[in-house]
Amino acid sequence: MSRVCVFLAEGFEEIEGLTVVDLLRRAGVETQMVSITEERMVTGSHGIQVQADVCLKDADFGQTELLVLPGGMPGTKHLGACQKLTELLTQFYKDQKKVAAICAAPSVLGDLGILKGKKAACYPGFEERLAGAEVVYDKVAADGNVTTSRGMGTAIAFSLSLVEQLVSREKALELKKGIIYGH
Repeated sequence: MSRVCVFLAEGFEEIEGLTVVDLLRRAGVETQMVSITEERMVTGSHGIQVQADVCLKDADFGQTELLVLPGGMPGTKHLGACQKLTELLTQFYKDQKKVAAICAAPSVLGDLGILKGKKAACYPGFEERLAGAEVVYDKVAADGNVTTSRGMGTAIAFSLSLVEQLVSREKALELKKGIIYGH
């Protein structure tokens, strides 16, 4: 079974980060919340404190298949400023492993050149930061090993897309029905 790491920075959008963790865990995917700070306790953009499973400096990414960036401000800025994280994202992309980002966070992937030639979605106003991407306005843009999404309102669709990619379409549909999404 694959492992997913969801990165939490001070000021992350709580729904975008925790929806991914919740739905992937419901699907049976080992999902770790990784704080990019020196502390496991991270405060989201709306003052909600979340205890990460591990800090970036202590994390092992050997068995990790997917890296996920929630958006939110100033969380997205902190993600982009974290050199260890940006190096990890670049290496994952080069190794053909999966990377995903939602809301403002696709701008981090754009700044790293990861979106060149890919379809990508983001929060309105960040389109110019998706360097070299074909900007789309779908809820989710899954293109090869890169998945992007538009914002808090698309967090469930984004998460279900990741479940489909990592587990199966059947599991994603089962979860969708179970959480009464889109009925």
